[in-house]
Parts: sequence; structure tokens; C-alpha cells
Amino acid sequence: MRHHRALLVEDTEEFVAIGSRLLENEGYQVTVARDGADAVRLTRSHSPELVLLDINLPSMDGLEVCRKIREFSDAYVIMLTARIEEFDRVLGLAVGADDYVTKPFSVQEVAMRIKAMRRRPRQTATRSPMFDFGDLVLDPMAREVRVGEELIDLTRIEFDLLDTLARAPRRAFSRRALLAQVWGEDWFGDDHVVDVHLANLRRKIGEPASSPKHIKTVRGVGYRFDP
Repeated sequence: MRHHRALLVEDTEEFVAIGSRLLENEGYQVTVARDGADAVRLTRSHSPELVLLDINLPSMDGLEVCRKIREFSDAYVIMLTARIEEFDRVLGLAVGADDYVTKPFSVQEVAMRIKAMRRRPRQTATRSPMFDFGDLVLDPMAREVRVGEELIDLTRIEFDLLDTLARAPRRAFSRRALLAQVWGEDWFGDDHVVDVHLANLRRKIGEPASSPKHIKTVRGVGYRFDP
């Protein structure tokens, strides 16, 4: 039987107990890290599928931990924080978090979000053609994107967003449609997460927000891909 692995990054005993019990109830083997440096080390050595990550940590805050994790891991990341400012939420998503929950949180809500992420559809390599748009080449089978000769390092979500858009050129996708395609039908988070990840994707493939070549904003609707 395959066991799912989770890393709980938390330095408060109360939330270590709550988070561990929550993750175990969802079928995870739980490893606990109590500071940022340990979180990065354990993510690398244990390869968890899910990281439940507090922002306020000793030695390195959760935002920096998430940024470092995203250099080598595609784990789902849910950030936990007592801060409720909009800036924190947006920044957390910008550094690669999949979701964001404020303390005190509902155990049932977090469990539902975890279930939704685990049901998220994955793009498969079967019968996937290579898409060549001249300057931009997308290879779904290898899950690689190149701009010119440069191989672009994308997160799982960024790749799946680009793949979804590129497979239906000039189709206008609403944010909700993209959430359903990439995050899954059961996703119930903020639509804003789409904007954050597409902004990161545009930056990585060299498309300024003021004049993007391929990923266009459709006012009042969402986004489309122009080949």
C-alpha cells in the first residue's frame, strides 16, 4: 500500500498537535519541522506530497521557505498564518503556494481543501503533441517549455495553465473555467489565484503585462492564448 507523505512546518505546540492530527486523518504520514531551515532540508530528503507551512517561523519565514522549496519540489503547499493582510495572501501565492489559510482555521475546511487538491486533474503525456509557436515551444510529453533556446522552469500549476490555454487557441477562458481545468472542479478558493500564477507565468516566458504576445487578458472574462 502506498503511503502519502506530508510535512507540517510549525513551531507552536498547539498547531503541531492540530495539524498532525488533521493530516493523519487525511491518510498522510506526517513529518514535523519546527523552523524554516529544517523545513527546506526535510522537503528535500523526504519528498512530501503536501506541505502545511506556517509563515511565522524561526530562522527563515514561511514565504522564503516556500520560495526555496519551489526550486526543487512540486509538492502542494498550503500556507498558514495569523496575518490577514491582502499583501501577505498575494505574496504567498506569488512565491508558489497553492492555497492560503488564516489562523484560527476550521479543520474541516482545511481537510476539504486538501481533498480538492488531491483530486486535481493532472495533464497526462499520452497522445500529447508538441506545440510550436515559433518563439515559444511547449512539449507536454516532457513537460518542458522553451523560449528560443532557453528552457523555462515552470511550476506544475504554471505549466498546466499554459498547456490548457495553448490547447484551445483563441478561446477565452474565464477564471472559473481555468480553476476547474487546473485546480479541479471541487476547488472553492479565491479566483485571484489564477491572476497570480498567470502573472508569474508571463514573467517567466518574457511577456510584459502591458503587451503580452501570447497570453492575452480578455476584459470582463479572463484569459486566452493567441498562437
